[in-house]
Amino acid sequence: MRKKIPLISIILILLAAGSAAAGDNIAKISMEGNATAITGLQTNLNYVWTLIAATLVFFMQAGFAMVESGFTRAKSACNIMMKNLLDFAMGSLAFWAVGFGLMFGATKTGWFGTTDFFLSGWTGPSGDQWVLAFWMFQCVFAATAATIVSGAVAERIKFTSYLLYSAVICAFIYPVFGSWAWGSLLNGNGWLEGKGFIDFAGSTVVHSIGGWCALAGAIVLGPRKGKYGPKGEVRAIPGHNIPMASIGVFILWMGWFGFNPGSTTTGDTSIAMIFVNTNLSAAAGVVSAMLVSWVMFKKPDIGMSLNGALAGLVGITAGCANVSPTSSIIIGLISGVLVVVSVVTIDRMHIDDPVGAVSVHGVCGAWGTLAAGIFNIEGMTTAIITTQIIGIVAAFVWAFGTAFILFKVISMTIGLRVTEEEEAIGVDIAEHGAHAYNDFQTIHQG
Repeated sequence: MRKKIPLISIILILLAAGSAAAGDNIAKISMEGNATAITGLQTNLNYVWTLIAATLVFFMQAGFAMVESGFTRAKSACNIMMKNLLDFAMGSLAFWAVGFGLMFGATKTGWFGTTDFFLSGWTGPSGDQWVLAFWMFQCVFAATAATIVSGAVAERIKFTSYLLYSAVICAFIYPVFGSWAWGSLLNGNGWLEGKGFIDFAGSTVVHSIGGWCALAGAIVLGPRKGKYGPKGEVRAIPGHNIPMASIGVFILWMGWFGFNPGSTTTGDTSIAMIFVNTNLSAAAGVVSAMLVSWVMFKKPDIGMSLNGALAGLVGITAGCANVSPTSSIIIGLISGVLVVVSVVTIDRMHIDDPVGAVSVHGVCGAWGTLAAGIFNIEGMTTAIITTQIIGIVAAFVWAFGTAFILFKVISMTIGLRVTEEEEAIGVDIAEHGAHAYNDFQTIHQG
């Protein structure tokens, strides 16, 4: 018995040691499994959030269509809807074929990408499915830039000419500048982002690009008939459905909760602050635009107030992730003032912009980009402000210059503007053979 006791003790000790080692291994495996599961869950959340955000941004097309239609005459409503529909349809195809590659393809120069056209290499069993989600989110951004122009050229542009413009901005104008500022989000490496340019969700990349293209289109087209009197006085051409425009603004406000927070492409806690900043800036824009219009016109103007909301949204888009809530209110307040002053100034310059697209997107986009540097939560520096100004100027020169040339070429070849007779009867009838309101009598409005 004396010999067996030590042997049993040794066996028990070995078993205990083995159990402890096994327990450590099980714990290690369990921890590794949990880490893998958490990573997988976060990846899935990123997919879901990015595609939900893309859906919200897509629905902004409905908001733009309603705003533009409401702010223009009834005889142009069908044409507005068709242009917005085709902006997304043509834009999707153009961005798939060429735009995405120019914007996010690999580049050696920092000016534009040279790979990934037609989503080559990203589809099929071996493709990275994340790139498809990323493409969808970027596609709705490209269509947003395109549709900004629709309102500025409303009631007088040929439909076929507009389709050509829409394809070019989504395939070329927007993606090239996007490559300069955002290329590194995938395979690119833009020269502007290399300088530290701040534009988180696109005050300049999306909105100013669209706004400056709108300015070029409005200048080349010229004003609507009857917009200016014989002595150059500005004549109001009221929109036919302000309630529709109001609903459109609410839709756009909602869509911006996908536009700005969705630019994280990550389903995490960072989106909360972006939501708050986006909302506060829009609210401040409404209040300041209303007050300024009240002082200028002796009554609180609903059109200016609606554009104040959009101005605040555009203004905060660049800095929504890197400014404080208080700063976002200041940005929105200034945006609301700017949009009213800009709309009036542009009108007096005999540039006919029926919906205020240049003021909302071009002017307030530039302000928002500058504000992202001024109110940067990490501190404002001369280098940051200089870089922001470089980006603002580059956007204007690129977008306005290329769009002006494009509209001029179209004008000199296939023609850009409808005839006076077609404009008088309305582009709905002239271009589409349709009435927006068949059961209502049309009243001639000039």
